[in-house]
Amino acid sequence: MTYQNYSLKQLQLLDGAHHLHPFTDHKDLRAAGSRIISRADGAFIYDTEGNQILDAMAGLWCVNVGYGRHELAQAAYEQMKELPYYNSFFRCTTPTATLLADRIASIAPEGLNQVFFGSSGSEANDTALRLVRHFWALEGKPQKNRIISRDMAYHGSTVAGTSLGGMSGMHAQLGGEVPNIVHVMMPYAFELALPGESDHDFGLRAAKAVEDAILEAGPENVAAFIGEPVQGAGGVKIPPASYWPEIQRICRKYDVLLMLDEVITGYGRTGQWFAAQTMGIEPDTITTAKALTSGYQPLSALLVGDRIAATLVDKGGEFYHGYTYSGHPVACAVALKNLDIIEQEGMIERVRDVTGPYLAAQLQSRVAGHELVGEVRTMGFLAAIEIVKDKASRTRFEPAGSAAVVVRDHAVANGLMMRATGDTMIMSPPLMWSTENIDLACDRIVKALDLAARDLKAH
Repeated sequence: MTYQNYSLKQLQLLDGAHHLHPFTDHKDLRAAGSRIISRADGAFIYDTEGNQILDAMAGLWCVNVGYGRHELAQAAYEQMKELPYYNSFFRCTTPTATLLADRIASIAPEGLNQVFFGSSGSEANDTALRLVRHFWALEGKPQKNRIISRDMAYHGSTVAGTSLGGMSGMHAQLGGEVPNIVHVMMPYAFELALPGESDHDFGLRAAKAVEDAILEAGPENVAAFIGEPVQGAGGVKIPPASYWPEIQRICRKYDVLLMLDEVITGYGRTGQWFAAQTMGIEPDTITTAKALTSGYQPLSALLVGDRIAATLVDKGGEFYHGYTYSGHPVACAVALKNLDIIEQEGMIERVRDVTGPYLAAQLQSRVAGHELVGEVRTMGFLAAIEIVKDKASRTRFEPAGSAAVVVRDHAVANGLMMRATGDTMIMSPPLMWSTENIDLACDRIVKALDLAARDLKAH
């Protein structure tokens, strides 16, 4: 029996009875009932009631090539017929895993030539944590195992991913994080810059927090600094231009490895294959997932720098780590075709030269001046809209985060899927969006803001 044989109410009751959702208040969800997305095409998703919604989140930061790409379905189908599964254990591999590792190395920043596959960004960050600590142990420095991260960082939902991240709510529910991980201030000038402080000076001050943490622990005890080029789930927090060069200088000065989390930014979102290339960062590891397959299959890839890889190969013996689905042949086949589509259709160049600048210009001209908007910021196809009660003072509505939810709900009700993170509305459109899609999104953002302003004034 297919879902078409069920009413919306029946599906909602089944969902409430058996399905535990991620990052969800289940009592509220079951009272309201889930929105059930049943199909998608191009830039749009559709629910079971036939409502068309422009997807400004690319699913969950991942559907870069858009929905309904038959080439990806065909790639999965052909691979399933030939070899639906085999593992990468027992000194075995498959053709698609081998070819994908080579393809990723060919587009990666210089010096990142090894790839370890998993199924999610969380798994990739788990692997990165283990690998970095193992590297220092192999180098005869097992005490060099502290990781420095940032407040409001998001590095996944596993025990290690939650510990690496800086989400206090997640830490509270974990009941004890992985030890020797510390968090410092985030480069979020909108809220943390001092009165009169320039972006340049703020970026240096935020980077200095990392240096202070290294010195407090002792450089001989610090393994790595981990950071997203742009803090995505934390609210599309784009650091000042001074920040990453200073972070890199600090890491090199104290021989601290630089771990870059590009689960959101990888594979074209910032106008290059990787944000490391956009921002001039030279990391030791890069974690990726999401857009590697445009979400059509679950797959992650940890890119490993030559320094770490050489030690692992020459001194490491067996690396006691891996997953059943590491290098899954079907997921890898889809990833290969997905990268072909991104490249052949010039999606990255279009985001860099045409649609990214157009999105930035339209948001500034049409949205930034709204009474509820304290700031608009963009990089490539990432965008954030800060929701405030008062523009001049940047005062927020109370309770924290409540106003952005009102904006989000109006946006979705009017056919635009956006996300509220704290007091920030965020966007990560599919790379295949046209200028017409951007115009439509701005129309619906302005409408949502107007309706939210009416509701918030009424309270």
